[in-house]
Amino acid sequence: MGITSALVLFAVIWSMTFLIVLPIRVKTQGDLGDIVPGTHAGAPEVHNLGKKARWTTVISVVLWAIISGIILSGVISVRDLDWSGHMAPVAPAGETDG
Repeated sequence: MGITSALVLFAVIWSMTFLIVLPIRVKTQGDLGDIVPGTHAGAPEVHNLGKKARWTTVISVVLWAIISGIILSGVISVRDLDWSGHMAPVAPAGETDG
């Protein structure tokens, strides 16, 4: 896995984790009973984005390390995900096409 692949993997994991973490402990204007005229009652009043971004980063680093380790070790490869059999079979060691 190259540097670009590692960064893209981290960005995807971070984004997905952030979308999961966002709705946790959100207090809306309706929950607090202080609805600003012209806004929806479900609009967030207390969202703690900084804290959620930090937690997302910590969780993402752990997940990224685990997933990168699996990819780099070769425990799971792209061929393991080829359920329809579209990829060519792997040639035994020492044999080449020719």
